[in-house]
Parts: sequence; C-alpha cells; structure tokens
Amino acid sequence: MTRSTVDAEALRSTAEAIRTSPVRGRFTFRVDGDWGGGFRLTSRVGALTHGGDTDTARSGRFVMNSDEPTQVLGTDMAVSPTEWVLQALAGCYTVTIAANAALRGISLRAVHLDLEGDVDLSGFLGLDPAVRPGIGHIRVSVTLDAPGATVAELENLIEAVQQRSVVRDTLVRPVAVTTTLRRA
Repeated sequence: MTRSTVDAEALRSTAEAIRTSPVRGRFTFRVDGDWGGGFRLTSRVGALTHGGDTDTARSGRFVMNSDEPTQVLGTDMAVSPTEWVLQALAGCYTVTIAANAALRGISLRAVHLDLEGDVDLSGFLGLDPAVRPGIGHIRVSVTLDAPGATVAELENLIEAVQQRSVVRDTLVRPVAVTTTLRRA
C-alpha cells in the first residue's frame, strides 16, 4: 500500500504562487523556552509569520523538552539537544523526500532514516581549541520502499533532497546567528 498523501498539484500551485509573489515563500518560525534546572529546557512553538502576516494560533500549541543523558551529566528526562538536531534533519528529509517524490510521480510505500551524529565534548568544555564544540559529522542512511521506481530515479531523488532540504542547508552552510541578552 502506498502511503503518499502529498498533493503534487498543490505543490506545483504553491511553487507558482511563490514564483509570481516571492513574499509568499517567506516564513519566520519561533520557539521560546524556559530552563527547568540542570540541563533541562521546556520550549514552546511560537507565532508563525508567513509572507509578512503573523499567525499566533500555533503559539504554545506544541511543547518540546530537552535534557542530556546521564553520561553527559543530565538527568536523561528528555531528548538531548543534539538528538533534536538529528530529528530536525530527519524530519526535513522526510518532508523533502515526500514532496519531491510526489512531484516526480514516485509512489512511496515506506521511508526509513537512520542518523548518527558525532560530538567530542573536549570542544564544548574548552579543553582542545582544535576540536569544534558542535556535531563534527552526521551520517544519514535513507531506506526507500518505492516499488515502481528505478534505482536511478531514487538516486536522483536523494540528490534533490540533499540540494533542497532546509535543515541540511542550514547545517552545511554558515548561518548568521545573533544572540542578545535581556535582563529579567
């Protein structure tokens, strides 16, 4: 049974609407969070701005928690921020695979992703300035069940995913991150 419920015509219409009015393709996502002690954080999804219009209906609708495993001195009560990065990449790959498969007429029965990310805490702890504090390498393995597709079609699909995934692009190319301080 094929699971693909992505409307290829709606994707094409959206692309055309953005082509004629580029502001329709611009979004600002928001998250706010509060420290829960130790390494714990509870975050909520904030308002979504699309094409200059802000929709507050999503504010607080989804809650995300993070902590660190006990091996990293956390309490292991929630997903690690590093695992959230991997989840973000996996989620974005899934969106990008499903959308591009629909546009290419590829019927998907199943998509499975395995992700691994390597971190060396000597960078985070400032012990070795030559070691970056972030994830040093991410490996993604994608298994696709698409009985009607050729290997070449699936390879082209994965190439498109690597070129068009928002989160992958965010991870592989420098992004400006501005941090400001506000006193309570």
